[in-house]
Amino acid sequence: MKPPMSRGAPDDFQTPPYALQPLLPYIPKKWRVWEPACGYGFLVDELERLGYSVYGSDLYAEPSVDFLTDKPKADWDVIITNPPYSIKQQFLARCYELDKPFALLLPLTTFETGKRQALFKEYGVEVIFMDKRVNFQTPTKAKSSAWFATAWFTWGLNIGCTMTFTTIIR
Repeated sequence: MKPPMSRGAPDDFQTPPYALQPLLPYIPKKWRVWEPACGYGFLVDELERLGYSVYGSDLYAEPSVDFLTDKPKADWDVIITNPPYSIKQQFLARCYELDKPFALLLPLTTFETGKRQALFKEYGVEVIFMDKRVNFQTPTKAKSSAWFATAWFTWGLNIGCTMTFTTIIR
């Protein structure tokens, strides 16, 4: 697997700052944010510009932190990130394991597997749907339009919305 920060890697899609807009009303300014898949730092820069205290890390940047196994040296109250979609299952499980509030920007297809639905059933999930698709910056920095819809999958932010998941037997 190519590292996300290498040109052309399938997970090297950087999140534009405007994607944070629907999430911000639920993140208290006093909270310290950990952005564990910060890539080029677009979300870190925007959160800092808005007055948040942010710790950004990435497996392929300095400081190098493997979110799936490490904890940051800095204190934090909430995780906000757009994780690599190829390992979204592992990111979700790790977020629940860390037992602190989180918001992950994920494709709506995240709802499609039994394993992820089992996590949502066990721990709960609140989702912020957006009326427009997020246009990510591509590895070549070419302009593109999103071909899939995303949403903020959250836990511990007390947004107030719930969902029900069920299993279909064929």
